[in-house]
Amino acid sequence: MRGAIRYSLNTVGILASLLALGACGGGPGKDASAPPAFTEANGVVTVPDGSPLRQKLAIAQIGPGQGAGLEIPAQIEAEPSRLANLSTPLTGRVETVAVQLGQTVRKGQIIAEIASGDFASARADAEKADDAAELARRALARAQGVMAAGGAAEKDLEAAHSAYVQAASEQKRAHDRLAALNGSPSTAARSLVLRAPQDGVVTSLSIGKGSVVDDPTAVLATVVNTDRVQVSGFVAEQDFGEVKVGDPVDVVLNADPTHPLHGAIERTNAVLEADSRRQKVFLTLANPGHRLAPQMYAALRFRSQAGVGVYAPQSALLMNNDRVTVLVEARPWVFERRVVKLGDETADMAQIIDGLKAGERVVVRGGVLLND
Repeated sequence: MRGAIRYSLNTVGILASLLALGACGGGPGKDASAPPAFTEANGVVTVPDGSPLRQKLAIAQIGPGQGAGLEIPAQIEAEPSRLANLSTPLTGRVETVAVQLGQTVRKGQIIAEIASGDFASARADAEKADDAAELARRALARAQGVMAAGGAAEKDLEAAHSAYVQAASEQKRAHDRLAALNGSPSTAARSLVLRAPQDGVVTSLSIGKGSVVDDPTAVLATVVNTDRVQVSGFVAEQDFGEVKVGDPVDVVLNADPTHPLHGAIERTNAVLEADSRRQKVFLTLANPGHRLAPQMYAALRFRSQAGVGVYAPQSALLMNNDRVTVLVEARPWVFERRVVKLGDETADMAQIIDGLKAGERVVVRGGVLLND
């Protein structure tokens, strides 16, 4: 598209130049001795006194300005390592739901309580193991006392010790199972308790009081910690490979575009997304006050070339033999045709990263009339 626009401008410039030359002495019926509208020698263009082109040219000083750079759509997301999906390893019926969707919770806070036959069996096993371990401990203590008084054989003490070790091992196994199921080895809880594994916000809740949980793999609730968030950007296919890890970037929120946040790209996908044909790039941001919420829309504005080169209007750019040039004022009405290298561009402005310096004056309007 950029090349097509310049080609059109070049065509217009040629036609305008022909018309200008015809009007200034090149057309039928004109005085052949009239001075030319402009002359060019060795890349230096001179507009002489009396040339009508002096009324058509505009000259301005260029400066550093601000380039727009590459801008891509983005979205605020929960950082994957801070997203916890809660499920229960056992089936049962929900007795209570202690939170609401969107509620902020603390680590260990009760989310729900579930009456479960399997949990009741696990708790009973732990209680039996406690009783067996205590009985074995007492039997060992008696055997040690009898042995000390000389009234028992050593094999009796060894048998009592072995029984105690086995009972203690079974006790530990039963309580470890309770801890895995309920977050605590205690047998005091009568129901299976679902607790928040971290500080955060309840972002999904799929159970209600009285509902039956019959799928141990189902996600019952999600708790997201948003102290830090992930920003995912989507790079268009034609810009694939231009974004690199470490590139500085501004995060511009749709909800607050006047206060951009700052960061740098931390990782990129090596392949395009199959559905959108875009490359995903990622960075993380601290989120004090939880200003950033998952699913917010934003834009990533890259600053990789910020401060490099100068900025000139698109109308100052001319095409000469597939090269982009500008007309730089050497002295009044004398211009040097100079090849430049472009960086970022918008519809109105172009970043010139080589060939010009801030403070130089260039033809910003009417330059096509001086084009070959």
